[in-house]
Amino acid sequence: MMRKLFFTVLALVPITLWAQGNVWEPDGGKQAQQDGRKPKVEAKYLRGAVPEVNGQVVFSQHLDAPGKSAAQVYDILIQAMEQLTQTSEQIESKMVTTDAQKHEIVGAYQEWLVFKSTSLMLDRTRFFYALSVKCADGGADIEMTRIRYLYEEEREPQRMTAEEWITDKESVNKKNTKLLPISGKFRRKTIDRKDFLFNKLQSLLK
Repeated sequence: MMRKLFFTVLALVPITLWAQGNVWEPDGGKQAQQDGRKPKVEAKYLRGAVPEVNGQVVFSQHLDAPGKSAAQVYDILIQAMEQLTQTSEQIESKMVTTDAQKHEIVGAYQEWLVFKSTSLMLDRTRFFYALSVKCADGGADIEMTRIRYLYEEEREPQRMTAEEWITDKESVNKKNTKLLPISGKFRRKTIDRKDFLFNKLQSLLK
């Protein structure tokens, strides 16, 4: 699989529930240490950070909602997930399942992941994923699955799935000390995005 760079322009202006605190691109090791050496890659990105279930990449988390009924949890999360489809980084996102009786929600999202932004260039990929939520009294279980990417679509389009691109085997070196140059940046940004979304939804349930 070819590994190249693609530079375009993108502006991100999230709205409503997603507006406050929507800076979801942490430093992630970009700042150099005072002695000039590159900082070590955070353990959160290394081996074990991308879980696989039956050969599929599945990020999952339990969201706590103390004192809230399943219906209340459902109402909060469906509003947030619907509004997420309308934020400016989204491309063709939509709700797939909204079952108020079973308290289940599924959204299919397509958005931009930005790797690098300067005054002269910006490197990005299309990022596809599904968010599935099962609500219950006192909380909910959320999963991010069906992750894939479309890169360099205006030159030589490259389509990759999470399973063939961001797993430990594909994006972490054998010594488990650093990420590989190209697939590693996809892994880092995917984990950052997952963390932001899961943490944001958890904050809405408090």
